[in-house]
Amino acid sequence: MPWGEFKDTAAERRLFQRRTLVMLVFVMLAIGGLIVRMYQLQVVEHEVYTTLSDKNRVQVQSVPPPRGLVYDRNDTLLAENRPVFSVTLVPERVQGMDDTLAQLGSILEISDEDRERFERRLQEPRRPFQEIPLRYDLNEEEMARLAVHRHELPGVEVKAELVRFYPHSELTAHALGFVGRINRDELQRIDPVNYAGTNYIGKSGIERFYEEILHGEVGYQHVETNARGRTLRVLERENPVPGEDLQLHLDLRLQQRAHELLDGRRGAIIAIEPDTGGILALASVPGFDANKFVTGISVNDYRELSDSKDKPLFNRALRGQYPPGSTVKPMLAVAALDSEATTRDYTIWDPGHFRLNEGGRLWRDWKRTGHGWVDLKDAVAESCDVYFYEVAVEMGVDTMHSYLSRFGFGEDATLDVSGALSGLLPSRDWKRAVRNEPWYPGDSVNMGIGQGFMLATPLQLATATALIANRGRWVEPRLLKDIKGDRPVEEFLPAETHEPLSLKNPDDWEYVVDTMVEVMHGPKGTARSVGRGAPYKMAGKTGTAQVFSLAEDEEYDEEEIRERLRDHALFVGFAPADNPEIAVAVIVENGGSGSGTAAPVARALFDSWLLDYGQADGTLVSDVDEVAN
Repeated sequence: MPWGEFKDTAAERRLFQRRTLVMLVFVMLAIGGLIVRMYQLQVVEHEVYTTLSDKNRVQVQSVPPPRGLVYDRNDTLLAENRPVFSVTLVPERVQGMDDTLAQLGSILEISDEDRERFERRLQEPRRPFQEIPLRYDLNEEEMARLAVHRHELPGVEVKAELVRFYPHSELTAHALGFVGRINRDELQRIDPVNYAGTNYIGKSGIERFYEEILHGEVGYQHVETNARGRTLRVLERENPVPGEDLQLHLDLRLQQRAHELLDGRRGAIIAIEPDTGGILALASVPGFDANKFVTGISVNDYRELSDSKDKPLFNRALRGQYPPGSTVKPMLAVAALDSEATTRDYTIWDPGHFRLNEGGRLWRDWKRTGHGWVDLKDAVAESCDVYFYEVAVEMGVDTMHSYLSRFGFGEDATLDVSGALSGLLPSRDWKRAVRNEPWYPGDSVNMGIGQGFMLATPLQLATATALIANRGRWVEPRLLKDIKGDRPVEEFLPAETHEPLSLKNPDDWEYVVDTMVEVMHGPKGTARSVGRGAPYKMAGKTGTAQVFSLAEDEEYDEEEIRERLRDHALFVGFAPADNPEIAVAVIVENGGSGSGTAAPVARALFDSWLLDYGQADGTLVSDVDEVAN
């Protein structure tokens, strides 16, 4: 048309309809895709995303079990758990560690030592989301100040936990040991599941030996948390199984008495019940406060303990290795009789010295003028060195080593005493291996009076003495008396491995016991003044061990010797002699005379056990003058 083209309405309508159809199909496909995806998320994968959602909201936390308690034989509590509030951080939830620590420092008093310990633990391997303590033992005011700022500190919590506490710490530290925080090495060997949430583990003593039954079994709880990781409520809980409570043979009264008797002196006391092998007292003085080690001892406190010349951390009762001196003579008397190196009637003349051969080296007796004619009973009662010099040469090292090893020397003969050393029982092979020298007769002479190479711990001396008290019946020393539950004690004690020490003539046991009674009650006994007035018979042996050697012609002048170079004072014994209830070993370092220093300590311990805490069941002395002059 000349005036222009008309609009094709029909064509435009068809185009619009086609476009509308395409868009409708596209929208329907998109809606269908959304519906399919929604179906997949809400129905098909419902459990997957429910679990993922719950992980953001619900978490599984481990619940550490309460550690088992420890009691003495009279049910006096020796180790308990007390609640302690501490501030902890979970590094994975902390937003800016340095800023958080700085803010905490403005709210609480945090020492440089606390900060250094925290940063050290932060670098050590640990379980994911494990809390790291920064400060222990918060008081109420500190907890209140922290609560005010709690919303500003994500990942920071005030946690209440049960921490080990020793009510009689210095008395029991060496006997019980202590717990401490789990370190890197321990983390590698413990069960990661059962120790989840547990921060402490036994480090020494009973706490370490019976860790398995004291720890218990871990529990779990499902908790609901907010976006900052703070717990809102507990949804479900499986309670932990508490550790078993232990009862020890240890008697706290006797333990305290032992510490009192050694107060101001360095030394150790072991007391054993011969019938059961139960350790009644295990005292090493000076001691230390084990509570300081539980949550982490300060550098200054540890330096003070470790640098002390009195060595309070050193367990003298178990790890102190000393020349046994004359306390080994009753054991050698048993060996000499049974090996027929001597007889009860054999006598020698003691001029105050001994020579292996004419013109050879001179070995002196402690009594410069000698003891004159002595038999075996006199030799033990008066502690005649010359008699035992001669008998030792007659037996030889092989015989002495054989018998003394059957008394428990040269080994750890205990069942559950953690950390005990084995001392040193020398032999031909040992000297050849260590010194590349043969065994000389002079070595046997020294060994005959418990000097030379031989070393023994107080626990070994008490064990050997208990064997004499039992007339050859072995009962290996132990601390555990009972488990306050359904589990039998034998399940956790190692099997005893020592056979009875049988003699050719069993009456020799009574004879040797009589020689030890003469020491305490005989007219010439070295400890007759200590035994005087006792309403019961006691058997014992005094000993004095040199700390350094004297030249052949040199005199011992105690006043001129520095205190720490003086002789050690020793004593072993049991009471009552006929029906023993207690056997003891006492050592007082640099105490000088065994009869003047160690024996009175043992007498006081006997009196406490038999007269103050109980009653002697053995033969009482009806007429004291008959056995004591």
